[in-house]
Amino acid sequence: MSDDDNSPISAREAKRLFADLKAAPALVLAVSGGPDSVALMWLAARWQRSLARGPHLTVVTVDHGLRREAAREAREVKRLAAELGLPHRTLRWRGAKPKTGLPAAAREARYRLLVQAARAAGASHVLTAHTRDDQAETLLMRLLRGSGIAGLSAMARLSERDGIVIVRPLLDVAKSQLVATLKRAKVGFADDPTNRDTAFTRPRLRALLPQLAAEGGDVRNLVRLAARLARANAAVEVLADGAERFLHVRDRGDAPHVPDARSFDASAFAALPEEVRLRLLLRAVNAFGHEGPAELGKVEALLAALDQAIAGPRTAANGRPVLKQTLAGALISLARGRIHIAPAPARRGKGGS
Repeated sequence: MSDDDNSPISAREAKRLFADLKAAPALVLAVSGGPDSVALMWLAARWQRSLARGPHLTVVTVDHGLRREAAREAREVKRLAAELGLPHRTLRWRGAKPKTGLPAAAREARYRLLVQAARAAGASHVLTAHTRDDQAETLLMRLLRGSGIAGLSAMARLSERDGIVIVRPLLDVAKSQLVATLKRAKVGFADDPTNRDTAFTRPRLRALLPQLAAEGGDVRNLVRLAARLARANAAVEVLADGAERFLHVRDRGDAPHVPDARSFDASAFAALPEEVRLRLLLRAVNAFGHEGPAELGKVEALLAALDQAIAGPRTAANGRPVLKQTLAGALISLARGRIHIAPAPARRGKGGS
């Protein structure tokens, strides 16, 4: 770890972190009470005060109802926000909690509530406090799950969710810098014990990071890898865009137009690189399916089945499609030399006729 990773963030550095948000009408700050999010709030408030006319800031804390201490931590965030002159709201995740997949469900609930809060506040963006350390952990988690290039790109600085932009302004900042910033400012923060609970994947991987660093796999190198994969992913997306246009132009109006469906010439599709074909299928299935998003492994299996079918007879002996299957609520078929993707018929209920 370099000395810079232990140094507090200066006002000039904070200005750079938030510079592209200056014109936003309003921003929601997601603050749980831990050091990362409290530092986000403190830095954003200082940045806003330095502007002649900056965005309106609203602090939002999501209480998942999973720990007794959460309500007290939310009250402490409210107190800190008030000292900084910022309005604060606490939103609660109500209802039954799943017995499996709890972290993912909690994350989904948190983003849903934050987006709702942004709309209520007239905010265009939600700011979260993900750090460089979080990025490295995310890469490791997705690597172990066997994610593709897109998943291994880890978190982007900007992403969109239901019309609201999610911003991670601290994604290139070390967690230790945020802690140093708060210590210099004499600002307290909460310690969430679940961050060390080895019942969950992320804390277990976090505990392995020192050993990985000793072998050269430190946070900086892991983040560098994620950035390189993000660069490669962006290039493949451009190729997929071009391939999509190529397939459309190649038809030259010969293929019949079917609303609410997508169709490819099978031979032209088969000539494309495998990763591009995979992405075109994934896009189409997610666009027309109603049970998505589709799992990458299942789309890979679909592509393999299509490749095998395309290499075989163009039409089945009985005139029916050579291949016909459903995935994520989409119906995919191969008939008369064309691949068709359309919404699958709704499944009948158990009581249906």
